Amino acid sequence: MAVLFGLTAILHASAVVFNIIKYAGIVYLLYMAWQFLREKGTLALETTAQKKTSGLKIIRDAILVNILNPKLSIFFLAFLPQFIDPKDTTPLVTMTILSVTFMLMTQVVFIVYGVFAGLMRENVINRPVIMKWMRRSFAAAFGLLAARLAWAQR
Repeated sequence: MAVLFGLTAILHASAVVFNIIKYAGIVYLLYMAWQFLREKGTLALETTAQKKTSGLKIIRDAILVNILNPKLSIFFLAFLPQFIDPKDTTPLVTMTILSVTFMLMTQVVFIVYGVFAGLMRENVINRPVIMKWMRRSFAAAFGLLAARLAWAQR
């Protein structure tokens, strides 16, 4: 964390360093846009060579990602306490109930995303026209991000 603050201080103090990083970012974004534009054909997926991952490993990795994600902790600490009555005699229980409710709602949303993605997978992957427009959209997004970065001021 101290390294991040040190880098931020250097960027604020030095216009040269800021511009070097800025122009490197612009070049990289334009390169990514170009890569999307020059790609042809459908998306190739390796299905036979994939290594099977156990369900427990997937669950463990998901838990670690969520525990180590500071945005989630900040959300729980900043947003949920406002729904706890200051006169509540068991705020920990109330916070736990709110947290579990939030997690269950999030789980339902992720299940809907997964089912929808599974249903749309073949329709998107095997249609060159859809893939072409997706690549163009991604290229345009990267180009717009590069343009926005080009006009960024310190």
